[in-house]
Amino acid sequence: MTVANLDSSSAIKALDPSSMRQHLSSMPTQCRQAWQRALDMRLPDSYNAVSRVVVAGMGGSAIGGDLVAALAHLEGKSLQVHRGYAPLPPLDDTTLVVLSSYSGMTEETLSCIDSIMDCPSPKVIATSGGRLAEIASDRDIPVFPIEYSAPPRAVIGYSFFGLLGLLYRLGFMSHCTTAVEGALTLMESLVDRLKESQPTTSNPAKQLALKMEGKLPVLYGAGFMEPVARRWKTQVNENSKSWAVFDILPELNHNAVVGYPNPTSVTQGSLVVLLSSPLLHPRVLLRYQITREILEREGVAHQELQGEGEGPLAHMASLIVWGDYVSYYLALLYGVDPTPVETINYLKDRLVRYGLPA
Repeated sequence: MTVANLDSSSAIKALDPSSMRQHLSSMPTQCRQAWQRALDMRLPDSYNAVSRVVVAGMGGSAIGGDLVAALAHLEGKSLQVHRGYAPLPPLDDTTLVVLSSYSGMTEETLSCIDSIMDCPSPKVIATSGGRLAEIASDRDIPVFPIEYSAPPRAVIGYSFFGLLGLLYRLGFMSHCTTAVEGALTLMESLVDRLKESQPTTSNPAKQLALKMEGKLPVLYGAGFMEPVARRWKTQVNENSKSWAVFDILPELNHNAVVGYPNPTSVTQGSLVVLLSSPLLHPRVLLRYQITREILEREGVAHQELQGEGEGPLAHMASLIVWGDYVSYYLALLYGVDPTPVETINYLKDRLVRYGLPA
């Protein structure tokens, strides 16, 4: 696709028949709606004693847990994201378990149901329906309904801001209200700057996608930017139908930097995007600087993006908007529809043939 086509509304509509672009533009509204609905949710008084949280989920239903976990860590709180078939960690009556599955049919999440039903821990199910909704009804478990129709990765408002609102509602998270409003206002302004109607000449997300085209995107993040880097990686995978990897500072300074020279095809064919925030630890920020110097020395293309706004939540939210738009424009550049995930559907169909997990 040429730059001219990237700015052509007819070309965009042809490649995006399911209107992923509308999910991107409505992201701030969805986040605001999910936040308010979480605040309004009625829960038993006993849930107010929660001192620890475990979120069980996969893919787009788990990323919100990663993002909130990073914010919880800044407050000295424990939030663990549980992926896969393994049993959940030991649970007590002050550990909230959030079972998160947009479809309500995620088999990894369903596989842990039996092991936790007799535990004393308070539970919430976040879903739009499916088997999880049936279990919630049968077992009288509170449901946080996901009332937005989209691919799970595009329901970030509910998985992130909905979970954040739920934990704020329970007193587990603090100092959220002003931060949330600031983040949402910033997201709205970013959508206006990055949306598809803004031409490439004045749209930095389109410009970054053009730099990324034909390259291996490598996303770096530290601290509360780590889950944002994960989000970028998975959005590039699913929207752009493209390879992408992410890595974590400062850990990557102890290994990855040594591997830049070889193979030369990867060195020359990668684009490193460093997702940063001035609120990170000063020594980590110094590591960002030195890592850029090493990338420059080794001839690896790279670009750094800083979170915008006031506070960690705004910085995270701003770069989430960035990443979603960059991955969307990269899909258009590759000439693919950003919405379908046919390979995942194939994988699920194959799994069904082997029956449900024991």
